Amino acid sequence: MAAASNLQSEDQFLCSICLDVFTDPVTIPCGHNFCKNCINEHWNTSDRCQCPMCKKVFNTRPELHVNTFISEMVVQFRQSAQQKTSSSSSEQQVSRPGEVPCDVCTGTKLKALKSCLVCLASYCETHLEHHLTASRLKKHQLIDPVENLEGRMCTKHDKPLELFCKTDQTCVCMLCLVVDHKMHDVVPLKEVYEGKKAELGKTEAEIQQMIQKRRLKIEEIKHSVDLSEEDADREIAEGVQVFTALKESVERGQANLIDSIKEKQKTTEKQTKAFIKELEQEISELTKRRTEIEQLSRSEYQLHLLQSVQSLKAAPPTKDWTEVSVRPSYERTVGRAVAQLEGTLSKEMKKLVTAELKRIQQYAVDVTLNPDTAHPKLILCDDGKQVNHGDVRKNLPDNPKTFSDCVSVLGKQSFSSGRFYFEVQVKGKTEWDLGVARESINRKGGNTLKPEDGYWTICLRNGNEYKAPAGPSVLLSLKSQPQKVGVFVDYEEGLVSFYDVDAAALIYSFTGCCFTEKLLPYFCPCLNERGKNSAPLIISSVFVN
Repeated sequence: MAAASNLQSEDQFLCSICLDVFTDPVTIPCGHNFCKNCINEHWNTSDRCQCPMCKKVFNTRPELHVNTFISEMVVQFRQSAQQKTSSSSSEQQVSRPGEVPCDVCTGTKLKALKSCLVCLASYCETHLEHHLTASRLKKHQLIDPVENLEGRMCTKHDKPLELFCKTDQTCVCMLCLVVDHKMHDVVPLKEVYEGKKAELGKTEAEIQQMIQKRRLKIEEIKHSVDLSEEDADREIAEGVQVFTALKESVERGQANLIDSIKEKQKTTEKQTKAFIKELEQEISELTKRRTEIEQLSRSEYQLHLLQSVQSLKAAPPTKDWTEVSVRPSYERTVGRAVAQLEGTLSKEMKKLVTAELKRIQQYAVDVTLNPDTAHPKLILCDDGKQVNHGDVRKNLPDNPKTFSDCVSVLGKQSFSSGRFYFEVQVKGKTEWDLGVARESINRKGGNTLKPEDGYWTICLRNGNEYKAPAGPSVLLSLKSQPQKVGVFVDYEEGLVSFYDVDAAALIYSFTGCCFTEKLLPYFCPCLNERGKNSAPLIISSVFVN
């Protein structure tokens, strides 16, 4: 018996069927031990007589006798457990606010370890012992400690709430079923519990999936930030390169300008010295001649004067200095230097816009025309990529989406976030409108293509007059007539930009826009003007390098 008191594990005294400490332990022929009632009930409900542990089958049902040795060891174990419980009761935790107290403790309430759904009471470690040892209490259902056990009882009949009425969606007891819910759809509480548990499991799985999606979105956003940083670094590097080149070009231009002006100044000084030397030489000759004439004029001898006059026949200097001047052309030098700098700046700007255009072409989308929005006089190709104005008005049913006055059409695709880009060929046209529009624009009256009315467009009129209706229209001065126009929109940034694709030049940008609804591509080929403007607007494929 002394050996029993030294056993360290409770597992050696647990029945593998009821998972509780042995009650009347018996040993079957294969050597495994069980509670007598447990193994009998197991064999009573089984179609064969076999060991629950090793699955050994017995042809005849063994006669069972209580194993006195194991029974005495179990008694020793329980006594030891009770002594430990008694000695450690002072060390048990006192119930604190928010914790479930023991219902049996008098005076200081200890923290409950379990609640019994049959007794409707909660027990600390000491008072729980009876539920672990008494055979009639061992079958009670124990759960983790909970408050308000009375809430599990029917307030009307004082019976356990064991059923669930699907009709009234409430928990009921057995008497409720007979009295108040006789014709209702009532099922065991466990059945509803399992269903609700399955629903909660499904909901939990869905929530977990949502969490996972958001975590993936976080990773995506982080990756976007990394890409943004890379783009920023590249932009900075390109910007530094461009501005360094411009700075060096300006410094070279300045140095060349200074050298040129200094060289001109040296030439001017050299020319001035030559002029002065020549003038001084002429002054010297003229002074000498004046002296001779003055001396001759004083002579009183007629013959001498006449003879001397003959010797003065050599003409004095006759060069006309009236138009001679020193006028350095520094202004023209500065002008040429500035013109050269402007040319360099234009080249660098073209490089920047070309690089920018290549980047935004990465956001190209496939745009097609929406025939439901087209004015009745517009002619659309079957592929939805071309539109031009015709003379015949089609007899179409009234459609709130259709433009009734303006010969316009919208794209099928709409955008409410992100960036998008498309290109339109305008070659051969003398008038057109092009851009994007809000989904809610007025389609039944005359269009005023202004941002406040939901339009962000540029226009061509009279073959060579370009403007951006930005409230007061902005006249656009373009070096060349665009043959293909690129339209780029950054929804979040509030930006709409137009590009001359072939010239790789920025035409105009609407900035600081506030978009609050869907945007759609907007096209207006304008009237054909008796064939002068019959060329179509063509949505082009975007070729990205």
